[in-house]
Amino acid sequence: MLIGVIGKANVGKSTFFSAATMVPVPIENRPFVTLEPNTGVAYVRRRCVHVELGLDRCDAANSICIRGERFIPITLVDVPGLVKGAHRGRGLGNRFLDSIRQAHALIHVVDASGATDEDGRYVGPGTHDPVKDVIEIEREYEEWMLGILKRDWDRFARSLDQADPSQLVDSLTKRLSGLSIRREHVIEALRRAKLEGSKPSSWREEELRDFVHWLRVVAKPTVVVANKIDVPEAQDIYREMIKRLEGRIIVPATALGELILRRAAERGYIDYLPGDPDFRIVDESKLTPQQRRALEMVRSVMKKFGGTGVQQALNKAVFDALKMIVVYPVEDPNRFCDTKGRVLPDAYLVPRGTTALDLAYMIHTDLGKGFLYAIDAKTKRRLPRDYVLQDGDVIKIVSAR
Repeated sequence: MLIGVIGKANVGKSTFFSAATMVPVPIENRPFVTLEPNTGVAYVRRRCVHVELGLDRCDAANSICIRGERFIPITLVDVPGLVKGAHRGRGLGNRFLDSIRQAHALIHVVDASGATDEDGRYVGPGTHDPVKDVIEIEREYEEWMLGILKRDWDRFARSLDQADPSQLVDSLTKRLSGLSIRREHVIEALRRAKLEGSKPSSWREEELRDFVHWLRVVAKPTVVVANKIDVPEAQDIYREMIKRLEGRIIVPATALGELILRRAAERGYIDYLPGDPDFRIVDESKLTPQQRRALEMVRSVMKKFGGTGVQQALNKAVFDALKMIVVYPVEDPNRFCDTKGRVLPDAYLVPRGTTALDLAYMIHTDLGKGFLYAIDAKTKRRLPRDYVLQDGDVIKIVSAR
């Protein structure tokens, strides 16, 4: 699971990345501090199923369980800032675009205070319209995708005119496979662009652009992070963003606030789990007046928005944009454990619509090849291969191999 953190320069991308992963990266109030992609591990948060089952613990192995909250790892990539004209190589555009080829979803960080112009220069709160940044970066990404699709397009399109629909989908998928675009993405984009059954050589520029637009929407779902929500001007701008960017997932956030909390928790100053709506100060005497003021500033934002927004953005990207669910494979459906006796050791992120047979192949190819049936460990029901998994399912795969 790879999530790309994108945005123009100087909007807080690297702060968001550092807060989400605790990987130290250069953070400065100027453009192009990030010159190379940074990669780290972040986590999505879900209530652990051991709580629902009434168990006093679990033995999380591929993830982390803290106070009944399961934190499941994903990979986060912070890429160089984007400027207008990036698809033509302006700024660090080519480097930016190449670094998110394999991303399954994108988190687009914008400066909701409107204090950063289109080139990442500080211009003061309320000066710039962040809605333009969202639209501009979407356009840059689509122009880049279009450039890849249009290479030798006339010859490629003519070769497909006599192909059946399946061959057309397969050929387009192969052409775009370097962008982590799958067959189902191509099918859905063709449907939304109303190009099903048409000859590719008849597609005009308008149809190509429409196809690429829908391809971006379905293959690279995006969460917009309205960052710097702690700046007073940002809250009115955020409300406008919701109205003007209808249909998009928008999360208000203070990446700096989350970073402050993570560092304070790491040093033992506060008790805080990422995604919590509040925190508890462990020992007031250890804090300087400046640290107390910083924490109270973060707390005031958390009260308004239910948290800092960083964990919420990660969860939205995986569970809402990518439509993933969490399932728990086990070997013993009565004790909910694996062959080593570990209780609920693994939490798998799988797409909605995943079947019991799909899960068997995810665990091990041999399990899939020898699949007989599955068992719902909660109800002890036998499940067929085409059973569609539900969020929080605990599943035992029975196989002949």
